[in-house]
Amino acid sequence: MPVEFIAEFCQNHNGDTVLLDEMIQAAAESGARVGKIQTIFADNLSYRPKFETGVTVAGEQGVIQRPYRPEYDRLKGLELDFDAHARFVELCNDRGLVPMTTCFSREHVGRIRDAGFQYVKVASYDCASYPMLRELASCFDELVVSTGATFDDEIVTATRVLHGCRFSLLHCVTLYPTPLDQVHLSRMDFLRPLCDRVGFSDHSLVSRDGVIAAKVACHLGAKIVERHFTLLPPENTKDGVVSVGPDHVRELVEFDAMDSQAQRELLDESHPGWE
Repeated sequence: MPVEFIAEFCQNHNGDTVLLDEMIQAAAESGARVGKIQTIFADNLSYRPKFETGVTVAGEQGVIQRPYRPEYDRLKGLELDFDAHARFVELCNDRGLVPMTTCFSREHVGRIRDAGFQYVKVASYDCASYPMLRELASCFDELVVSTGATFDDEIVTATRVLHGCRFSLLHCVTLYPTPLDQVHLSRMDFLRPLCDRVGFSDHSLVSRDGVIAAKVACHLGAKIVERHFTLLPPENTKDGVVSVGPDHVRELVEFDAMDSQAQRELLDESHPGWE
């Protein structure tokens, strides 16, 4: 079976639904199978005093600086209302993409379902949000659960919570961008006994590393590969530096179509020592 490539649009649309339409078309034409947005709203942010100035411990950054009001204002301008969600589902279906969104709050589960989604992503920081997992499992045909910010025992518990539901697990590293020596693709081996479908959400630096990490993941048996996707220059969106364009997706699709031996030879030639 071909690898399922998820084009994660995140907030790379900058709140512009016309640009989002163009992203859907470009992702479909480049060979992605899934187009994904994020159901996230500024009103769900919490004020956290430590984030107002950041915290430094012994000269090290202990808590990043992300003041509430600037972050609220930034996120507010990137929101997609639920009419836009429904239109996204319709356009994806029309253009041959499976529509998907990430649910960040239980209060939105019903609205996401009503917009027409049947395929939903759970972010790394919610892998252990067991009440939300149960609710999502009862409402949608399939879930993809990211595991990058979760302890091993929490992942195991999540799979028990989802027993009887169709779900997949994604390995990822919640470091943006992720250096290649920290992608830890062997982590997929821990996930495989827990789930029939295991994949990789890749946050490596595109300008330096291209899509080598995603290619290696495919070669090592990933069933799903997720990459942030953009049509804009990297500096024009917050996630631009870890986002691929249509040509990168085509490159991944072409690589996935090769047999295993051809893949290995290409990796050996282009990235010696990749193992």
